[in-house]
Amino acid sequence: MTLDSPTPSPTGIAWDGKFIWICDNRSDNISKLSPEDGTTIISFPSPAKDPRGLEYHDGYLWCSDRVRDKIYMIHPKNGFVIVTLDSPGPFSWGLAFRNGKLANTDYQDDCIYEIVVKDNNIFKTSNPRRATVTFTTEAVAMGKGKVKSLDIFYAIPSARDNQKLISEIQYTPAPKEFLHDRWNQMIARFHAQDIDPPQSYEVTLKAEIETSAIRYFIYPDEVKSEIPREIKKHYLVDEDKYDIYNPYIQKIVKQVVGDETNIYWKARKLYQYLIANMEYKLSGGWNTAPTVLKRKNGSCSEYTFCYTALCRAAGIPARYVGSLVVRGDDASYDDVFHRWNEIYLPGYGWIPVDASGGDKALPADQGSSFGSLSNRFLITTEGGGNSEYLGWSYNHEYRWKTTQKCQIKFFSIAEWEPLGK
Repeated sequence: MTLDSPTPSPTGIAWDGKFIWICDNRSDNISKLSPEDGTTIISFPSPAKDPRGLEYHDGYLWCSDRVRDKIYMIHPKNGFVIVTLDSPGPFSWGLAFRNGKLANTDYQDDCIYEIVVKDNNIFKTSNPRRATVTFTTEAVAMGKGKVKSLDIFYAIPSARDNQKLISEIQYTPAPKEFLHDRWNQMIARFHAQDIDPPQSYEVTLKAEIETSAIRYFIYPDEVKSEIPREIKKHYLVDEDKYDIYNPYIQKIVKQVVGDETNIYWKARKLYQYLIANMEYKLSGGWNTAPTVLKRKNGSCSEYTFCYTALCRAAGIPARYVGSLVVRGDDASYDDVFHRWNEIYLPGYGWIPVDASGGDKALPADQGSSFGSLSNRFLITTEGGGNSEYLGWSYNHEYRWKTTQKCQIKFFSIAEWEPLGK
């Protein structure tokens, strides 16, 4: 029997026991074909722009990409990228499973590699970046009268799986006190009083850090169902920015999640809904989740509020983290900052999900922002909602009292400098 290929340049073929699958590196598609007459049953975009090898194993497709040097595990119903592996060679091509391991042929170095796709490690770190980060806030008094009192609150970064503090954090001036908010976020409070215009008050936090890229290997069937009571107590509750019982939020969750019971798939479907129906835009203000979802655009913080609301309404614990960011070169500064979500997956823990970062065209980029981070971030803040010190902000916040027509203008900037090895 001979079948015509429905695509111009097929580079990989697989058999799932009933249907034929092919990937094509000219159209950048993966297609499912009838073995009887070659009819295309479904077709979806390949993970990236140069798919080569293809394999089917245990309910999932595996596809290699030559340009990105990655191997992707793909859901065959929708093309979602679930797991990403690094290719062992420079020109990844053919794929086949043998004795539970993935064999990968490489076109350039003429080798066959055997890859363990699943072990006891739930994440991998790579590309460590060592840097000195100096976070400065200047408060400038303006107008008449004086600033009677000023409090500046700084979220204090802590060690994480992909983040190390190389030395003790330095503060200038010394904080008035150290506090913990309702989310157990550690905070430094700086205090000043009797500031006359045009005087200013400046505080800095200086940290020597090592931050790494991190990628979690999440297999949906291995996500458990039991959520610890303390996690549910703190991260399933409503907050005014979320409004999880709003009929509009409830309607979306019902439509998107349906009768799905697996926590991973509930979270992933809501993530895909959000990036399909939102557009990144700095529209001003941090509006509530229903307002932003109806408007269909928002900032990174508003994406975060929306995803938190959808997840909590679906029974998935969700929180946010905030960060200082490398902008381009290793020596750079950041005055914009960034926030994204973490969701709790039983058996895996807290997993990063950056919906605004994943709002891209390629499935590989969408999948990458569900369960991985680059090494560009110093995470300062973990929060679940309104904080008694930070409010709805992250990294920092301020409060003040003035007399007459005195005002304060705030300037905040994070400077990154490479740190020698």
